[in-house]
Amino acid sequence: MGGFFGVASKESCTFDLFFGTDYHSHLGTRRAGMAVYGENGFSKSIHNIEGSPFRTKFEKELNTLNGNMGIGCISDYEAQPILVRSHHGSFAITTVSKINNADQLVEDILKGTTHFFEMSNGEINSTELVAALINQKDNIIDGIKYALDVIDGSLSLLILTPMGIYAARDKYGRTPVVLGRKEDARCACFESFSYLNLGYSADRELGPGEIVFFNADECKTLVAPGNNYKVCTFLWVYYGYPSASYEGVSVESMRYNCGKLLARRDNVDVDVVAGIPDSGTAHAIGYANESGIPFSRPFIKYTPTWPRSFMPTIQTKRDLIAHMKLIPVHDLIKDKKLLLIDDSIVRGTQLRETTEFLYESGAKEVHIRPACPPLLFGCKYLNFSRSKSEMELIARRVIEELEGGEVSMETLQEYADPDNEKYQKMVDKICEKLKFTSLRFHRLDDMLESVGIDPDHLCTYCWNGKE
Repeated sequence: MGGFFGVASKESCTFDLFFGTDYHSHLGTRRAGMAVYGENGFSKSIHNIEGSPFRTKFEKELNTLNGNMGIGCISDYEAQPILVRSHHGSFAITTVSKINNADQLVEDILKGTTHFFEMSNGEINSTELVAALINQKDNIIDGIKYALDVIDGSLSLLILTPMGIYAARDKYGRTPVVLGRKEDARCACFESFSYLNLGYSADRELGPGEIVFFNADECKTLVAPGNNYKVCTFLWVYYGYPSASYEGVSVESMRYNCGKLLARRDNVDVDVVAGIPDSGTAHAIGYANESGIPFSRPFIKYTPTWPRSFMPTIQTKRDLIAHMKLIPVHDLIKDKKLLLIDDSIVRGTQLRETTEFLYESGAKEVHIRPACPPLLFGCKYLNFSRSKSEMELIARRVIEELEGGEVSMETLQEYADPDNEKYQKMVDKICEKLKFTSLRFHRLDDMLESVGIDPDHLCTYCWNGKE
């Protein structure tokens, strides 16, 4: 996915920009960049961060990035921010986006008049495409509105100009944009906690489709927010850092509530409850406290060299690192009946290997409780799963195996219903394939209750196919 941070200050913005951007490192692993504007105009730096953390790549360049305004990003795909020269003047832009109709936009709307940078995977650079869409209109505000309207998928962005910074949130609010402020500076970011240690206090979250413009002195709303929004529920379940908050709901609190509601529907006989580090930990604590079963840490993630949840995009490398970074504590595993909570099951490969690793370490039983329902559809909005096909999802493979071939949307809805007989057959088959002692997924209604906001404002597409 990705995240961004922008700051406008009366002093140098470099320190705040550097650390504010770094606080988004859990959201991506491929590219990172910063662009600033100062007395000498625009300057920027972009690095590949697949092998090293953000800080190590940019520390030596901080003295060359001089300015009082800047934007930075962590990206899982395209190199950004990019610098653009157009009839709007020069500006830098960074996005968090997923554009499903990119080819159509290039062919039908831009009519091939603009050359686009093609990334190594053959896809168009999404941020460059957004900049080109903005340039179709007479002013930046209309251009941003146009881009938000024509893109199928999701788009939130920051645009750095010599006068200040534009910030816009996705039309349906699928990804967040949060504003912060302190004396002589203002900021905008994806993760609300990213500015706290930099001395900023919370201002507010942008509403769906809202566009603002800010400098060090003030922030003005240019386009008022809409009322219809669908926030990605996976922000709480998996993506978000524990200290983050979306729509006023803490990630850590939501995960704790998830575990609590999981426990209320369960009656399994186990010795300890554990979370898959790190996103399963709060879920497990909630489960343990509600059930009275002790919480334990039977394996530890080796954080000095693998601090982040996200890993390389090559699946074989991801599976290897997922295994290597977990260190067993044999005294807490041997002869124990373990209940593990993970945020989700996507392909199932990593969790199967973790289960095998626990059996090899002496575990008597391994019961799995994912903190969300089975994933039946590939995400259309945030690139949650890097699956190139929905058939890489373990639940979809099992459904087609049970049905003997391709299935209709109507049939998939039956498998999405936890009270349907087909649902239980799917769960039992997944449990058998992944070699768990038992498997129980979180129910969708319970998961939505764990968030605590109106379910009509939560995106659940990957679980039930409903937009």
